[in-house]
Amino acid sequence: MITIHKNLPFSPSYPLERIGRPEELLFFDIETTGFSGGRSRVYLIGAVCFERGCWRLTQWFADTPDSEAALLRAFFDVLRRFPILIHFNGDRFDLPFLLKRCAFYGLDASFDSAASFDLYRCMRPFQKLLGLCRLTQKDLERFLGVCREDPYSGGELIHLYEEYLITGEDALFDPLILHNEEDLTGMLSVLPALCYRDFLSGPFTFQGHILKEGADMPAPSGAGADPGQAAQKTAVLAYEGAVCLPQPVKLLLNAGPASAPIRMELDGVCLALSVPLYDGELKYFYPDYQNYYYLIYEDRAVHKSVGQYVEKAARRQAAPKNCYTRVPGLFLPAPFAGQADSRLLLRSSLRAKEAYIPCQEALFSNPGDAERYLFPLLVGNGLR
Repeated sequence: MITIHKNLPFSPSYPLERIGRPEELLFFDIETTGFSGGRSRVYLIGAVCFERGCWRLTQWFADTPDSEAALLRAFFDVLRRFPILIHFNGDRFDLPFLLKRCAFYGLDASFDSAASFDLYRCMRPFQKLLGLCRLTQKDLERFLGVCREDPYSGGELIHLYEEYLITGEDALFDPLILHNEEDLTGMLSVLPALCYRDFLSGPFTFQGHILKEGADMPAPSGAGADPGQAAQKTAVLAYEGAVCLPQPVKLLLNAGPASAPIRMELDGVCLALSVPLYDGELKYFYPDYQNYYYLIYEDRAVHKSVGQYVEKAARRQAAPKNCYTRVPGLFLPAPFAGQADSRLLLRSSLRAKEAYIPCQEALFSNPGDAERYLFPLLVGNGLR
């Protein structure tokens, strides 16, 4: 077995304290001769930790076929000192692979002493937000502008390793070591991607809203919307988050089964929602219809304390479907309205799936209302 120690010139651009104390963290990655821990071997394990004020890389390399067991022992001896183990997709591959190899040699090893922190699992809900077709570590590196020298994939290196076992040539050894090192330095470099998770966890401060004419957003459905109203008014809601993002992104958010999508744009500490508005008349339905009269000629409901003075011929007992007052104006769609308090919403009819709130000058004037509008969108789209 060959052991390599190296100091890394790394300065984290992500606050590691959100994961744990730097001294508690062990980053690791493995290189194997295949995907099956029962039939393949691990020939290289690399680990990075913070010791004595600097980041230190250690690599254990199986330079002979019979040195795999020594490599495994060396890694698990180091692991005992660290309570948090960080990796990329290791929960599905690296950890079970190593346990199978340890079982093959009868080694008493486990990961029970360390909490697993899988960067892949943390970032999986945000793949669409980042505009990535796949969520590999290299995809995240490219998204964040991280450059590599290593041209190989892990699979391509298997043949190089097999040749190295025969020849022992440095020309084959060097790319094997470089690939593993850049997997680890790349893992450190993609940590800022976690800022998207942290940002969308809140809190947010509402900065206000503006109205735009003719925005290139889909027109809202329902509420008797006229197809000719496409590209109508849009409200842009501005929020400020508590975390600065490394790259601007945008995403169309699903706002419910019958609502038009809402565009979300993230840039720096700013979050903007472009919300298509409904311009027209909606109805507010009173929940306690038993206490109301429906005024036949005015097409609205009034409380019985007032309606008792209306001629009997012009009124009748209100029913759920006509116990409303009509409200004209501009309206924001209420995201996932079925999960909201229906008493606060306006609709075109009692059973309409789409619900709205008035888009007023003092929008979200009550503390917390702006976040209560945003959070259902984030939760409904798997971003919280």
